[in-house]
Amino acid sequence: MPHTPHRLEVRNARIGYGSKTILTDLNFQIPHGARVAVVGPNGAGKSTLFKALVGLLPLQAGQILIHGEALGAHQDCVAYIPQREAVDWRFPVTVQDVVMMGRYGQSGWLSRPSKQDREIVARSLQQMELTNLAAQPIGQLSGGQQQRVFLARAIAQQPHILLMDEPFTGVDVTTQTATLNLLDQLHDRQVTMLISTHDLNLAASRFDLVLLLNHRLIAYGTPKQVFAREHLLQAFGRSLLVMEDGALLVDDCCPPDAGEAQ
Repeated sequence: MPHTPHRLEVRNARIGYGSKTILTDLNFQIPHGARVAVVGPNGAGKSTLFKALVGLLPLQAGQILIHGEALGAHQDCVAYIPQREAVDWRFPVTVQDVVMMGRYGQSGWLSRPSKQDREIVARSLQQMELTNLAAQPIGQLSGGQQQRVFLARAIAQQPHILLMDEPFTGVDVTTQTATLNLLDQLHDRQVTMLISTHDLNLAASRFDLVLLLNHRLIAYGTPKQVFAREHLLQAFGRSLLVMEDGALLVDDCCPPDAGEAQ
């Protein structure tokens, strides 16, 4: 197979928890450096997909390949920022400790951080405007600050592929702006990004490609291709609202698959 840098491929994947399948028959390829919005109703499988892509959840069937090699063959090239609700913020670590975790794939968990590691962490903290909070316990930070700490950790990791699960949910305007600015910078560096979001208008305006899920792949392509009415109805059903100005909204009070795990 010809070498294609950092391409992400999912082939005939079935993903779930134990014997319960959440996603089935997934086939798609993410080109190097693309910005991909992952969208779908609550419980559609977005978080499940991310956990499989980072190796936290084994596949029930199929393959995940990074430039032609099985997931795990490339050390620490995929960075993952989970939803804030999935993190135990009581864990007794400082902001700097968390950001330094982004370097462990390079140096190893038991190795002392090198001068280069410390310099990269310092730059990452500075980039996310966290230098003055470096010694603070992460549990004492606001939600927006905690999100920026995880962004700094991802920067320090220097990944080829970045996965972010709902980074725009429940954060302040400052953190939203910082996140979008970081995505632009990483795009300039040709980092491949998959970002899950409920904001369909943001997905349409700021991303190259959209992956639309509801327990299977409904559509994948440019926003114009994916946000066709028939695709949206398949994914969201009656919870989709189309406003007069063309804006897309999702009414989460009555998602078609409410109550199922992501």
